[in-house]
Amino acid sequence: MQLSRRTTLALGFALGLTSATSIASAQTQWNLPAAYPATNYHSENLIQFAKDVEAATGGKMKITVHAGASLYKAPDIKRAVMTGQAQMGEGLISIHENEDPIFGIDVVPFLATSFKDSKKLWEASKPAVEKKLDQQGLKLLMGVPWGPQGIYSKRELKSAADMKGIKFRSYNAGTTRIAELAGAQAVTIQAAELPQALATGVVESFISSGSTGYDSKVWETLKFWYDTQAWIPKNLTFVNKAAFAALPKDQQDAILKAAKEGEERGWKIAEEKAVWYIKELKAKGMTVEPPSPQFAADLKKFGEDLTDTWLKKAGDAGKAVLDAYRK
Repeated sequence: MQLSRRTTLALGFALGLTSATSIASAQTQWNLPAAYPATNYHSENLIQFAKDVEAATGGKMKITVHAGASLYKAPDIKRAVMTGQAQMGEGLISIHENEDPIFGIDVVPFLATSFKDSKKLWEASKPAVEKKLDQQGLKLLMGVPWGPQGIYSKRELKSAADMKGIKFRSYNAGTTRIAELAGAQAVTIQAAELPQALATGVVESFISSGSTGYDSKVWETLKFWYDTQAWIPKNLTFVNKAAFAALPKDQQDAILKAAKEGEERGWKIAEEKAVWYIKELKAKGMTVEPPSPQFAADLKKFGEDLTDTWLKKAGDAGKAVLDAYRK
């Protein structure tokens, strides 16, 4: 039977829609919530990771990075990935130290203060971190460091006694303990909320990298940054295990390859940026200097307290990781 031209066009249009629908449905679309601003190097690294995966899969997989805690707040990202509300996520792992001490090993004060030592500590602790994440239904993809941590302050700090009563930002167990030991007032604030907290006087001091200070335009409210080099924390990127297992092999391989490259790139950028951020803080008018001998001695005592506390919580498993690191 011969079809009319109108019928032929209609069939062609329908087939075109079907084809387009098939192509669209063939694309895997994932969300990756992240806690830090889109202009932060951690977020930029994630965006490049997503681009690499999309390119490697020929567009069959698209990962959308939601920076600045725009999809989930920092403490909620990991849970969202565990429960499948998001397929991937990234955040500061030490905020989950209450789940397992191994998540807080990179914020044990003065344990690993250089990027070289931090990388060594990461390699020593990575198997234990991977094991814990696996038990929680997550697969580790990559770990990328922040710069060495220093103390920001509205007022000059010549010793820990000068911190008494100051409104000190807390974001994990270690920073809360530092506030307690110094007699400061601990205020729980996540990175995305920090600029507002500084502007309104809710926070007058905090410990973090040059990066967080720069992102928060800290020079508008605070004057001092003491380069204590207390620790080098990390952000981890992870994926829901079940979601990953359901992917075709080529997409799994693309993610793992892009993650390996992302980790290598992230460590390199972190070290370069650490120097750049300090220069920028100085250029913005901040006083950037090492802690005084007395302040350094006080902080060392705090470090000893926090190390003992961590070891008691971590037990034999934690000691084994530290022994491996110190070899």
